[in-house]
Amino acid sequence: MITLETDYLGLKLRNPLIVSSCSLTSTLPKLKSLEEHGAGAVVLKSIFEEQILGETAMLERYSDYPEASDYLHNYLSDDYLRTHLDLISQAKSELSIPVIASINCAHVGEWVDYARRMEEAGADALELNIFMLPLDMTRSSDEIEKAYLEIVNKVVAAVSVPVSVKLGVRFTNILSIAQQIYYRHGKGVVMYNRFFEPDIDVNNIAVVSSDPMSSPSELRNSLRTVALCSSQLPLLDIAVSTGVYTGEDAVKALLVGAKGVQICSTIYTNGLDVIRSMADYIGKWMEQHTFSRIEDFRGMLSYKGTADTEEYQRVQYMKFFPKDR
Repeated sequence: MITLETDYLGLKLRNPLIVSSCSLTSTLPKLKSLEEHGAGAVVLKSIFEEQILGETAMLERYSDYPEASDYLHNYLSDDYLRTHLDLISQAKSELSIPVIASINCAHVGEWVDYARRMEEAGADALELNIFMLPLDMTRSSDEIEKAYLEIVNKVVAAVSVPVSVKLGVRFTNILSIAQQIYYRHGKGVVMYNRFFEPDIDVNNIAVVSSDPMSSPSELRNSLRTVALCSSQLPLLDIAVSTGVYTGEDAVKALLVGAKGVQICSTIYTNGLDVIRSMADYIGKWMEQHTFSRIEDFRGMLSYKGTADTEEYQRVQYMKFFPKDR
């Protein structure tokens, strides 16, 4: 008997396919549809710290009262949060799959209390989406990393549900950051966050938004790091995100040690039925290779799980581009 059931962040999933935080997870009808089409879990659309701060600043411009700032901030924060808390409560009462709340943050602040209230609303786990754009050249990378870890410390201390961190790809040593998150009792990491990337419109000489969708080729950014991380931090749950488009992509992620795969762009591109087709592929692949459970093959091609460790260590194209070519 083949089963796709697996554990992620201590949660029981019917399969490792997790719909990541996006507009697809922003309303109850959409969440129900994702469950009906086979999702193993959902990460709700993020609550954005920047949005609260931005709306407060915008409204302040139209106020003549010095005390308006605090009032507007508190009003917007409560109203904004209430919408998210209602969605968490509704999702927990209507869905049978795990519901993971998401917070997009850039500072340690009062929003840490939001995490506690999300837990009270019924969230099964929390995902922290953290990014601090280095704009100050006098601020060292060590300072920035400490700020990330301070946020993790504060949130983990505020809640009892498992906490994961969605990381960016640009850390000098992603393995060290993952280890520090684990030491601070973070339960998992997601590799990787796909941030807004600007593009340049040369005709209008302007900065514009690039394509928000990931591409399948971006999966390669994660495979090696997950293979290294899963072998060195086996108790830290890793989810692969960005570039997962097919069931084959999901199997690749599981083989290098991921506990789950987060999908988003493939649903926008291929429709909701892609969730079921990905799950079907995993099941058929397992049958073909005589695996009955995910754990029978998960991590087989991690850094310590394969004899070809050189393939993970090589960073230059010596093999494919000889000097005399």
